[in-house]
Amino acid sequence: MKKLFAIIGLFGMSLFFAPKASAQYFVDQTHTDGLYIENATGTKTPMPLPSVREADVMWKKTVWREIDFRQKMNQGFYYPTVAHQNWKNFITVITDAMKEGRITAYNDEPTGELLNPVSYSQIMSKQTDTLYRTFRRPYPPYEEYDTVIISQFDPSQVKRCRIKEEWYFDKQRSQLMVKIIAFCPVKMIDLEDGQSVPQPMFWINYDSAREVLAQAPYYNRSNSAARLSYDEVFLKRMFDSYIYKEDNMFDRNIREYAQGVDALLESERIKQSIIDFEQNLWEY
Repeated sequence: MKKLFAIIGLFGMSLFFAPKASAQYFVDQTHTDGLYIENATGTKTPMPLPSVREADVMWKKTVWREIDFRQKMNQGFYYPTVAHQNWKNFITVITDAMKEGRITAYNDEPTGELLNPVSYSQIMSKQTDTLYRTFRRPYPPYEEYDTVIISQFDPSQVKRCRIKEEWYFDKQRSQLMVKIIAFCPVKMIDLEDGQSVPQPMFWINYDSAREVLAQAPYYNRSNSAARLSYDEVFLKRMFDSYIYKEDNMFDRNIREYAQGVDALLESERIKQSIIDFEQNLWEY
């Protein structure tokens, strides 16, 4: 009889502790979305840039470029359209950092002189459009009614980015070098006639945004284990672009005096003039 009570007691205790042990097992279980936790070795920091003295710069030219995200080489700036984990597209990285107060935007178009700082709320209010439309009901008595259409900021409409950079020859290093000064996301606005027109949003100082760009991953189509950052993409010139302006006496863009194919040829001429300057230095 005592053995029977002992067996029943042991069986009851096993039933009592089994669910608790099972629950404890599932609570302690952890998961990773992949082979390992990315960025576990530490946060990336921007690579230090060489210091430049005014006395060492014997030649300098300022140019403005435009990066079109629709080109195959630049699609890493546009995707993913929906952010997940730590992977975001270029405009989402910038707007999130502005919202957190990590970088400052400036409203200086088209030169990008970075003189008038603007807040995140001011920029978002400009990107919100309010339209008043009148519609007619499709059923009797077919009366007209007014409605208000409010469109919020859509990151997928940002399909270009303008950068301001300076090419210079450093006689101390005997090398032609380039430095990005600022960049400007460009939003494409669809008109009623089917055309799309660019609308620059704001300018951001590149040096102040490097820490944010260095921590934002950029998709590497060749090797997912060697994840790049937006800062590395800019420094390594891993993008395709075209020149739309150079510093000139009239302070005008290329499209103000050239159109169509002539504008493309003028852009290539400016690009080739920079290359020719370096080549001519070493002719003998």
